[in-house]
Amino acid sequence: MKKLLLAATALALLSSAANAQSIRVGTEGAYAPWNFINEAGELDGYEIDLANAICEHAGIECEVVQNDWESIIPNLLSGNYDVIMAGMSITDERLETINFTQDYYPPDPSLFVATAGAEFDFDNLEGARIAVQGNTIQAAYAEENFADANEILSFATPDQTIADLAAGNVDLILADGSFLQPVVDNSGGAIVFVGPEVMIGGGVGGGVRKEDTELLATLNESLDALKADGTVNQLLAEWYGDDAPAY
Repeated sequence: MKKLLLAATALALLSSAANAQSIRVGTEGAYAPWNFINEAGELDGYEIDLANAICEHAGIECEVVQNDWESIIPNLLSGNYDVIMAGMSITDERLETINFTQDYYPPDPSLFVATAGAEFDFDNLEGARIAVQGNTIQAAYAEENFADANEILSFATPDQTIADLAAGNVDLILADGSFLQPVVDNSGGAIVFVGPEVMIGGGVGGGVRKEDTELLATLNESLDALKADGTVNQLLAEWYGDDAPAY
């Protein structure tokens, strides 16, 4: 009987997201302006506002919870929340494990930054210490393209890459351009873009478990409506400025 009850509980957890009147959204809370902790100690950012708009349109309650990046997919699969909204790029590799909503941020060029005055030959890059956030599309790209002649340094959070660049512990950072742009803008000229743009991934979307097909449909229906009525574009402009992409 105990095994039957446990099995029934597990089945209920797996199917609850599809029919629930509320959902839990997992986010990193360390990737401004996508998601971050504001001065009031609250989760804030583009994806927080968008998650609330999606839930309002769908007529369901929305709870946003913080989870570190390294375990964000495993904890989705474990049922700790129902959807990931954490600046996560849609990739073929991730699609083997989870499904994604349609993108709510178009494909974003990955860019390099360095301290002002540093010079690099990207046609023959050798000996550079390149910082990336672990388990990202940039980490995979750097390992594939630069590991033979350079040192790839993986960090738990993107803010750590910025701190180590400022401290002189790394030479370059490779990350999403939308994350790096405000860093460069607010650095007073101390941090600058260098090198080429790199297109990786297929835009940013919300990640859901494979079995939660009804939830996926609900999220996509809401995103369709929020794109059509201008809500998504309004939020993009609010969080990414006048040069923000638009749908």
